[in-house]
Amino acid sequence: MRAPLLSESDGSLLSSRTISRPHAMFQRLARHKPLARIGRTGVHVVSSWSLIDEVLSREDDFSANLTGVLVVGADGVPAAFDLPPSEGTKVIATADNPRHEVHRRLLQSHFSPAAISQLEPFITNAVKIEISSIASQGGGDLVPICERVPALVVARLLGLPEQDVEHFRTWAMMGGDMLAGLVSADTMGFLATETALMSDYLGRHLDGAAASDSHSGYTPLLSVLKDSVERAELSRGEALGIAVVLFGAGGESTAALIGSSIKKLAEDAKLAALLRKNPALIPRFVEEIVRLETPFKFHYRAVKGVTQLGGYDLQHGDRLMLMWAAANRDASQLEDAGQLRLDRKHPKAHMGFGRGLHFCIGAVLARLEARIMLEHLLAATDQLTLEKNAWQYTPSIFIRRLEKLHIGF
Repeated sequence: MRAPLLSESDGSLLSSRTISRPHAMFQRLARHKPLARIGRTGVHVVSSWSLIDEVLSREDDFSANLTGVLVVGADGVPAAFDLPPSEGTKVIATADNPRHEVHRRLLQSHFSPAAISQLEPFITNAVKIEISSIASQGGGDLVPICERVPALVVARLLGLPEQDVEHFRTWAMMGGDMLAGLVSADTMGFLATETALMSDYLGRHLDGAAASDSHSGYTPLLSVLKDSVERAELSRGEALGIAVVLFGAGGESTAALIGSSIKKLAEDAKLAALLRKNPALIPRFVEEIVRLETPFKFHYRAVKGVTQLGGYDLQHGDRLMLMWAAANRDASQLEDAGQLRLDRKHPKAHMGFGRGLHFCIGAVLARLEARIMLEHLLAATDQLTLEKNAWQYTPSIFIRRLEKLHIGF
């Protein structure tokens, strides 16, 4: 027996209303339709904590490789867009073992808590410059700040020229566009062209990266990747794919987290005042925003063969959308799942950074960037105000990122 349909129209997931305010739908799916089909696309939404956990434990049945995405078809209804096989769709978050272990091991030392802590002075300086500029104007659209700081940090990690930040900031925020769900097949072609330009930019810097030097104190990741290619540990395609993923995911997800955090504080003056008075609570606040406004709302899995999930049949070639954002509001797993609480016993017990083998390698860095931004923004202001209709989320079923956020100080 096949899983029930997501909805009668199958367009609710892609509606502008759901994109803007998806939370009621997430909670409803987690409770009543933990596994649901999207029309005839072969794509299934997995929304409950328990089913997502099961999928993650069954790597032999479900591949992390990105084989296709959900798009709006020519007739206006959801359709599946198959992606051609490439090394770039089988790296880090989209790689299966044993290659995933190789990729993660190469990057792990750069994303350890000790290594990330060394970036704090750089991040703090970048944040101070950005906040000083916007504070002198009495506020404004904070989206450029939310995007520029993470883009600068990614540039620092990879070894890209910081003066290129305005050149590549748009590319860094484009990573989720291909997964947005609201793009047509024609738009997918445009995105493919832009991705090729981004890949060319990163490829030139990868090929030109200096050899790593263990005595210099810091080795950019592009140098690490280049060395791995020269040792035949990675192919050039894998190395470039890893750079593309870090470039996009590291910038866009953190920008999304920071933007949603600022919006919430502007909406809740009492909460902002509490965090100004007790900045030690900011990390707990960040965890709740990751949970409630999950930056990457889902990731795909590909069904490897005929199997079952939740008592329903799945076929080879079907795809699953592991809806982290819905699991994070699963009332069977979390008390007051729809409420922001700073007193949770286990504040990190959520799926906002994924879970299991593919837990986000950049989680420590994202938390640090968000904490520093909020600490300095709150310290530099007496109040944050949000005008009506002054915010807008980017039209995407994948990324929960603001593309407009006008804040008054």
